[in-house]
Amino acid sequence: MAGIVLILIVIALCSLLVLPGMFGYGMYHVLSGSMEPEMPVGSLIYVHKGEPEDVEGSDIIAFYGSAEDSGIITHRVIKNNIVSGTFRTKGDANENEDTTPVPYGNYIGKVTWIIPYVGKVLTVMTSLYGKLAAACAVLLGVALHLIGSRL
Repeated sequence: MAGIVLILIVIALCSLLVLPGMFGYGMYHVLSGSMEPEMPVGSLIYVHKGEPEDVEGSDIIAFYGSAEDSGIITHRVIKNNIVSGTFRTKGDANENEDTTPVPYGNYIGKVTWIIPYVGKVLTVMTSLYGKLAAACAVLLGVALHLIGSRL
């Protein structure tokens, strides 16, 4: 029974990585506290690409930072300026809104799901050591299942 449980846990964690991508969702791990408490550090977020014109105020979006602030940023939209093709954004935990408008070209998508603290686990699972650990867990699960069935 323990072997089957181990295999099911690995399958469940792997499906969190694979299935959303099949439906057009990107996954990201929250690294900073600028959106706390809505998105705690370590959360896993799912982002769905859509038209930037459809984004409304108070939506949370993911976007590429400027050249000085490289990386992916996730902040709340204060205003969607359709005419200029930019967003005004702000992190929930930040006092002031972001100084630079986000051009539509930097837009990745709208945050649709937030799973607190799971991002750390999935980040580890996608590393080489995580993949080796998952393979070992599956092998251990198969071994325990075979031993259990013979007893």
